[in-house]
Amino acid sequence: MAEPKKKTTVSKKTAKLATSKKYTAEAANKATIEKQEIIEQTDISSKVVAKAGKRSAKALKEADIKQAKEERKTYIEDEAPKAKDAQKPTRTRLERRSKSYRDKQKVIDPKKLYSIEEASELVIKTNPVKFDATVELHIRLGVDPRQADQNIRDTILLPSGSGKTIRVAAFVDGDDINAAKQAGADLVGEAEVIKELEAGSFSFDILVSTPAQMPKLGKYARLLGPRGLMPNPKSGTVTNDVTKAIAEAKAGKVEYRVDSGGNIHVGIGKVSFKAKQILENLQAVLSSIQSNKPASIKGVYVLSAYLSTSMGPSIKLTV
Repeated sequence: MAEPKKKTTVSKKTAKLATSKKYTAEAANKATIEKQEIIEQTDISSKVVAKAGKRSAKALKEADIKQAKEERKTYIEDEAPKAKDAQKPTRTRLERRSKSYRDKQKVIDPKKLYSIEEASELVIKTNPVKFDATVELHIRLGVDPRQADQNIRDTILLPSGSGKTIRVAAFVDGDDINAAKQAGADLVGEAEVIKELEAGSFSFDILVSTPAQMPKLGKYARLLGPRGLMPNPKSGTVTNDVTKAIAEAKAGKVEYRVDSGGNIHVGIGKVSFKAKQILENLQAVLSSIQSNKPASIKGVYVLSAYLSTSMGPSIKLTV
């Protein structure tokens, strides 16, 4: 038995749209073409843009201008490169020195170790300045200054003097005032020294005091300490024998102390000294340093030693 045919029903709305000229295929194609033409005629080279931000019409236009400038700049540099000055080679430390220093340096053989006798004569000849420069001894020790027993410090009276005019102040009272004056102190008395400290002027190089007067200097420790002027028993500037301390200071007593790197720097005379005087002072300082060798040092004690003037080349010693 044959199945009955199904009836296809079309709504009135669908039938109206199908027969309408507005939504025919030809009209749809025409609308699509017109829309494409509008996009192609935009001022942003057919780019889809946003209302604001990096993709906006203004931002894209500025980016195009910037890119054009960079391309033009690159082209100009490639076509006509700028002439650049040739970089000068770095000069050595010796080449940067003065002419007089270089002339004095030629006298010294950098590969040779000089004896203290040879160095005492040579250091006078290698002074590049016109003033009476100080002769300096620089020693590197194999010690650790952080250890209490290896923090080397001492004072020594140079046999030929230091060559400097030392101004001594005596912070004393009572009978010690007359003794200090007779010993040659430049500034004597408690009131006079305090007046200098209050004014902030230090017209002295060494300050000597008695143990009884030291508590009165406590308030000035921040002024005297950084300048190395604070009296200290280890340096011999705190003593009851004020006359002896002043006499030694005037005669050329110097103090040396190892720094944080294990080095000692001390002046041992002047260029105006004779070679024999420099040799005597040099031997005295070296003997003092050797005598202060800590018992805990098992290796090499003196690693290196150099002799030089204030602004002159150094001479390596064999010690």
